[in-house]
Amino acid sequence: MSGFGSGDLARSVRDIRIIFFSLGLGAFAIGTAEFAAMSLVPMIARSFGVSDPEAGHAIVLYAAGVCVGAPTIALFSAGISRRTMLISMMLLYMLGNGLSAVAPNYLLFLVCRFVSGLPHGAYFGIAGILASSLVPPNKRSQAVGRVILGLTIATIGGVPLANGIGQVVGWRWAFALIGFLALCTASLLALFAPRDAPRRDASILNEFTALRIKQVWLTLAIGAVGFGSVFCVYTYLASIMINVTKVPESTVPVMLAIFGIGMTIGTLVCAWLADHKMMPTLAGVLLMGAASMAGFPEAAHKFVPLAINVFMIGASGGLATVVQARLLTVAVGAEGLAAALNQSAFNIANAVGPWLGGLAVSAGLGWTSVGWVGLCLSLGGFAIYLLSIADDFRSKRKTPPRL
Repeated sequence: MSGFGSGDLARSVRDIRIIFFSLGLGAFAIGTAEFAAMSLVPMIARSFGVSDPEAGHAIVLYAAGVCVGAPTIALFSAGISRRTMLISMMLLYMLGNGLSAVAPNYLLFLVCRFVSGLPHGAYFGIAGILASSLVPPNKRSQAVGRVILGLTIATIGGVPLANGIGQVVGWRWAFALIGFLALCTASLLALFAPRDAPRRDASILNEFTALRIKQVWLTLAIGAVGFGSVFCVYTYLASIMINVTKVPESTVPVMLAIFGIGMTIGTLVCAWLADHKMMPTLAGVLLMGAASMAGFPEAAHKFVPLAINVFMIGASGGLATVVQARLLTVAVGAEGLAAALNQSAFNIANAVGPWLGGLAVSAGLGWTSVGWVGLCLSLGGFAIYLLSIADDFRSKRKTPPRL
């Protein structure tokens, strides 16, 4: 456990726990920002005088920032220590969300959301690598899951809190809270993150080796397509509850918390299962997501069935942990870029899911049509999974047996 000083084992265990907490807090801040923005869409729309689908463009711009920032920062920071990068990413996240809170018009707000998205992927990528380096190889999925757990806990507490703040004192204060959480994370990382030295063999060329591995691209595609279903429904959940379920807006935070509980349980279970049987776990979570999407249009009309369905959709969010762990397995020697690209993939899902859902709603197919769009995306992710299995099988058959 290099980097932790010369203390005894108890001190080392304590330090590791503090590091995991710090990494998780950063994920909590990012998760609150990413998912709260979706739940705040109706408020943002009213504030700037735009439609709900138009306000959903803020989600798309944030996702675009992640897609641009994740690989770019990962490549050009290959020779910088993980500690320095994690602190820098949180400070940039604080800046982007703080500016979002004071944006005077919708155009500048969109720019601020793009800026906020830039450090998202790099943070998760580096945090996942650092976390997995602190545990034995057979617990890497669970280590990645502990970081992502901060994001899922955000969907239970942070997002409903931000949504409630938005309803009481305005959505701008929700982004101010997120900026404060990012500052707290940067401070904790500055105090407790191990002072690691940059890898001597780190270079842009070495990181690019990930781009030559077919399984990396197939795994990224599974996340980009399969997870789009979650964002497709979640982005418009508040609007659906108001317009279809016909419940008071004050009940929206309750439903968001139910989604978060499902996502937290799904992350924990999928991380544990992935450390034992990774590919079957990946198939199972994709099919569970498809089943949940198929039931969404009917469930959306009543609160209790909707709550059960939303819980299952949240549980299918465990896909994120499995995909990240799979990438760390197949992208040997180029984990940094692969982990960052994973965030790009999931934020392609973050962009494509709401966009396709918005197209369906704008075309007059009704709010619940996002469920059918989500079903197509889940099945699309499963189809890519089958391609990945087939490619893996062909590769193993071509490998000569060891003598």
